[in-house]
Amino acid sequence: MPDPTGIATKMRDTKQFVRRLIRTAGKTYAEQSGIRLKDKPMPLFQLLVLAMLASKPIGADVAANAARQLSKAGMRTPRAVLSGDRQKVIAAFGRAGYARYDESSATRLCDMARRVQDEYDGDLRNLGVRCGQDPRRAAEELMKFNGIGPTGADVFLREVQVVWPWVRPHFDDKAIAAARELHLPTAPSDLAALAPRSNAQLAAALVRVSLDDELRDEVMRSSVSER
Repeated sequence: MPDPTGIATKMRDTKQFVRRLIRTAGKTYAEQSGIRLKDKPMPLFQLLVLAMLASKPIGADVAANAARQLSKAGMRTPRAVLSGDRQKVIAAFGRAGYARYDESSATRLCDMARRVQDEYDGDLRNLGVRCGQDPRRAAEELMKFNGIGPTGADVFLREVQVVWPWVRPHFDDKAIAAARELHLPTAPSDLAALAPRSNAQLAAALVRVSLDDELRDEVMRSSVSER
């Protein structure tokens, strides 16, 4: 069928670009941290820890590595954190290059674990129940945790939409800004429609290219070379 306006062709090109973007930069930070994200208490707590670590003014890769090192040290559940050795936590941060924030983050990790235990019965799925599966209310609940502000709440919601469908689509300000620079739609619903089964991966890819000029250039070069 003729496409005199070129709309269909442009849409196909946009979807192809988004697929390349996800293929090149769409690894989520949960995946990078070694978190096998499921709608279960342990991986949700691990994601909360990652969100807290990523809230610091430090590279996202360092935060992801710190979360991985904590997991390797056995700090995967609130109970493990509360009964664990603080020095083991600090050593894990040191291995990840997170030493600048080790003491304060160790304290916040314990505070967070205690809050999850006391207020959510050790299960963050109860956060969804408490907020009525409302993403805005979920962000407010997340920001009640010591060490998690708007950035940390966005990290958690951006990643958890893989297993919490009621959060979708979640594209934070960084993702939206990157979408604008890449000449993609900026409405979350329109972005979601370009990758209906990969909202979290697209959001992660947009954030990654917003933080890494070389990665952004790689995405653009691959786009030109495949035309």
